[in-house]
Amino acid sequence: MRPAGGAMRRRALFGLVLAAVASTAALAGCGGVLSPDLFIVYRSGSVPGAKLTMLVNEEGVVHCNNGPPRHLSDPQIIEARTIQEDLEDPASQHESLPAQPGSVLSYYLRDANGTVRFSDNSRHQPTVMRKLAGFVLSVAQGVCGLPQQGA
Repeated sequence: MRPAGGAMRRRALFGLVLAAVASTAALAGCGGVLSPDLFIVYRSGSVPGAKLTMLVNEEGVVHCNNGPPRHLSDPQIIEARTIQEDLEDPASQHESLPAQPGSVLSYYLRDANGTVRFSDNSRHQPTVMRKLAGFVLSVAQGVCGLPQQGA
């Protein structure tokens, strides 16, 4: 004998609730819900130690060169968010500024809006690109503990 229509709907709803609880528990067991990434920066260059990968998430957790998670200070989180917001238009246009002769460092940033490429001496750099380069340097040295040379 089949259950009445109301009982069948209740069982189906109960099954959905159990599935939702199980998936939430699985996420909690794995450290909870992860915050979205603000951006990832790849830096390269002609000096020792120039190569760097820096991933920054919305909550201020940063990973340098796939290392352990480190935490930005509140002012650094605000700076990272401001940089990401200020790069929204250039990233959505996939802006790429060529390096000039004598360039030492190059940057490639990817975020939810798109990508940006530039070098330390690219012409017509908006201020935000210089801020990004400074942010990468200060976080690499001060938060991730990378050596000053090439950081």
